[in-house]
Amino acid sequence: MKKIRVGVLFGGRSGEHEVSLLSAASVMKAIDTSKYEVVPIGITKQGQWVIDAHADQLLKGEYKESQHLRAGDPEATTSAAVLAHGESVLVPPVPSGAAKNPSLVPFQQERRKAAAALEVDVIFPVLHGTFGEDGTIQGLLELADIAYVGSGVLGSSAGMDKDVMKKLFRDAGLPLVKHVTVLRPRWEKEAKKVRKEIEAKLKYPVFVKPANLGSSVGISKVHDGSELAAAMNEAAKYDRKIVIEQGVGGKKNKAREIECAVLGNDDPKASICGEIVPAKEFYDYEAKYIDEGSSLLIPAKITKTHQKQAQEMAIRAFQACDCAGLSRVDFLMDPKSGKLFINEVNTMPGFTSISMYPKLWAATGIEYPALIDRLIQLALERHADRKRNQYSRV
Repeated sequence: MKKIRVGVLFGGRSGEHEVSLLSAASVMKAIDTSKYEVVPIGITKQGQWVIDAHADQLLKGEYKESQHLRAGDPEATTSAAVLAHGESVLVPPVPSGAAKNPSLVPFQQERRKAAAALEVDVIFPVLHGTFGEDGTIQGLLELADIAYVGSGVLGSSAGMDKDVMKKLFRDAGLPLVKHVTVLRPRWEKEAKKVRKEIEAKLKYPVFVKPANLGSSVGISKVHDGSELAAAMNEAAKYDRKIVIEQGVGGKKNKAREIECAVLGNDDPKASICGEIVPAKEFYDYEAKYIDEGSSLLIPAKITKTHQKQAQEMAIRAFQACDCAGLSRVDFLMDPKSGKLFINEVNTMPGFTSISMYPKLWAATGIEYPALIDRLIQLALERHADRKRNQYSRV
């Protein structure tokens, strides 16, 4: 039986480049090589696409799961090795024209073997954040007519933009924390007026976030007015839209951070819930990937009623954003009342075997290699369904 060729796409220009390397290395190590042939495809921080046709040789390298970011070290991860030693190609979004052998066709290549290396049946875009999880790569793959894991252009872009996402959640009747959205040019021109508007609508503490970014990059917890300007300026480094959210729990209590994994296309299912107990005030980038001390509790210590509510809300959020394949849905729980608020969906969450999304499914009954297999099958199913669409009357 012919193996399915899976292009594992990783790296990218976002601030989550290193996280992507860890996720990709983990996927390449765990994937069922009796069923799939892996084609590693890297994108450098400068946006250059690189490949290495010797996937089998890469997969023999030693790789140890770690919370510490040694991801950029070619000796530490196979994905970093591809970025360091792969050959450079330019890839235009042109369908290959071969239904049996879909491929990303290199426009320019150093050696002819590059063309063969890019012939794939499906792409697993293990890209986090900007230029990977926001609909841009998905649009490229749509134009190239290649199956890919995860949400489409709309679901990916909606799942990245916290402002648009909240509007979709609101229309779906999901409970949200109070929030305000401010554009960077307006903040830069009318800082005093914007501050008054924020303080009129929200109470401290508040969280200030770039609308389009992940892994808690650029997010600040603001305890009082003296900290607001610095937090706004920090978020404005990363996006033109800034979202300011009311803190759950007030000044004395921290919100509980509950997470649920969703898997599927048109009939998605939700995993059991987990809980993040951050070592710091909230689960920021350092707490996620660098500092020790944060805990992942699976299952979360919540009632059956709360778990059922979170699972139902997770599926509604998934569908509201038109997600597909996978998403991790994050909630904030008021520590006093127990009320759940939808926080966000992550359409390509951290995907090492020790990340929350795979661990939630493992606890629910789907182990990591089987989860990878299921996601690939969902991608192929969705692409086959999309091929039924007619784009012209001729």
